[in-house]
Formats: sequence, C-alpha cells, structure tokens
Amino acid sequence: MPTITVRFFAAAREAFGSRESQVRAGSVAELVTTLAEAADPQAATVLSRSSFLVNSVAATDRSAALSEGDTVDVLPPFAGG
Repeated sequence: MPTITVRFFAAAREAFGSRESQVRAGSVAELVTTLAEAADPQAATVLSRSSFLVNSVAATDRSAALSEGDTVDVLPPFAGG
C-alpha cells in the first residue's frame, strides 16, 4: 500500500493538530476511513465535510487509486466574505 502525504488546511489542521501526516492508503476513500478511525469525533466530522485534492487536482472519484508519493490536501468548507 502506498504512503501518502496528507496536508490539512484550516479547520482540518485545527482538528487534527497537525499541518501534515503520512498515511498508507490505496485510495482517497481508504485514506478518509483510516484518518477517521484514528481521529476524535470533531476531526471525523471535519473529514466528512471536506473536499480533497490529489496532487492539486479535485478528487471527484474517491475510489481512484493513489500512488506512492501522492499528496492529498484536506480542504474543509471555508467561510469568508
């Protein structure tokens, strides 16, 4: 299973208490499951509402395969004005 760099932004960074993590996962769906299982309820909620970028491209198919060295960005909903 490939090792993926996960970068957390905004509320995800706050919920996970980290800017970045390394996770072994074969797809975005697997990555989300792995992160959620190890997270507290607040972090799991942030994940459920987040969008994901794989190597700076929107991950519209969460079952698509990830490769060794890929970077997944976790982008929670942003508020602003």
